Amino acid sequence: MATIKITKNNFDQEVLKSKEPVLLDFWATWCGPCRMVSPAVEEISEEVKGIAKVGKINVDEESELASQFRVMSIPTLMVVKDGKVAATSVGLRPKKDILKMLEV
Repeated sequence: MATIKITKNNFDQEVLKSKEPVLLDFWATWCGPCRMVSPAVEEISEEVKGIAKVGKINVDEESELASQFRVMSIPTLMVVKDGKVAATSVGLRPKKDILKMLEV
């Protein structure tokens, strides 16, 4: 598994200070669409090794981060580049659309 578990403790280092763009997957164990998009997110994390990072944020465990990014529905996917949100997508998306988000 190449995805990184993002918590409030490692958020600054793994996301804000990252030299590569970071795809964040806001999810929860009880969320059906989250489970459906998860395999695509895992595949992407392998495909973009070295050019981007992929992190998963469990909204139940990290409610502060979900709040900070105003996540109202999950799955929410965000790309953070140079410490700023560059792209956001809410809901189930095909893998090709998620990969396009990283091209920002």
